[in-house]
Amino acid sequence: MADSPKRNDPCHCGSGRKYKNCCIEKDESKLSSNLGVAGLIVVVLLGIWFLASNFSAGDGNPDCPTGTTWSQSHQHCH
Repeated sequence: MADSPKRNDPCHCGSGRKYKNCCIEKDESKLSSNLGVAGLIVVVLLGIWFLASNFSAGDGNPDCPTGTTWSQSHQHCH
C-alpha cells in the first residue's frame, strides 16, 4: 500500500497545490466516515450478541416477578 502524502507534499490529485491546501480535508473526512461505519457495525453486532445470549440462557424462561409465572405460549410473565 502506498504511503499517504505528507502535509507539505504536492497533492495527489495533480492540482500542483500542497496537500494541506487541497485534498487533506476530503481524505480525512473519508477516514472518519469509514471509522464511524465500522463503529456502528460493531455496536449492532454486540447488540445482537447480547440479545441472543439473553434469550438463549438457561431454560429460556426469564426471571418473572414474584407471584407470576412464565407463559411459554404467550412469551411473557402472567
